[in-house]
Amino acid sequence: MKKICVFDLDGTLVNSLYDLADAMNYALVKNGFEPHEREKYRFMVGNGISTLADRAMVIPKGMATDEQKKQVLADFNEYYTKHSLDKTVPYDGITELLTKLDELSIKYAIMSNKPDKFTKSIAAKLFPDNKFAAAWGQRPDFERKPCPDALLAMLAELGFDKSDCLYIGDSNVDVQT
Repeated sequence: MKKICVFDLDGTLVNSLYDLADAMNYALVKNGFEPHEREKYRFMVGNGISTLADRAMVIPKGMATDEQKKQVLADFNEYYTKHSLDKTVPYDGITELLTKLDELSIKYAIMSNKPDKFTKSIAAKLFPDNKFAAAWGQRPDFERKPCPDALLAMLAELGFDKSDCLYIGDSNVDVQT
């Protein structure tokens, strides 16, 4: 039997697509780029905010400059800090699943490519009654998923071996992790 379940956050525990889309569209428009329909973001997310910006910043005949990307990311972060929970909600049944894991004495945690501060904030606000063993987002000391280093470090810190873990996600990045 597995001793810990580690979940991806976006697209697995919570539906955050519209808040991510709104924040990126805000940043794009502010910097002279065309916004995208919200549903198109479903195919842009999954590899962290930096990759989301790369995918969203479509420039005819060339690539965005490093300075443009830096400004889009800064504007995204400013907006998302204030609006990350406007439309983000847990998927149906997730709260009940976490409660059942508690009842079975199975630990659970979050490992996300979302920046660490947002991961912790969203987990605390949307799951205040649940006892995550850890909630880790993208940190500067680890490559983002699919690199497994952060996941393995989390498991070691919590006293688990990878054979104790069931990792649950919604994308190819999660499968590769």
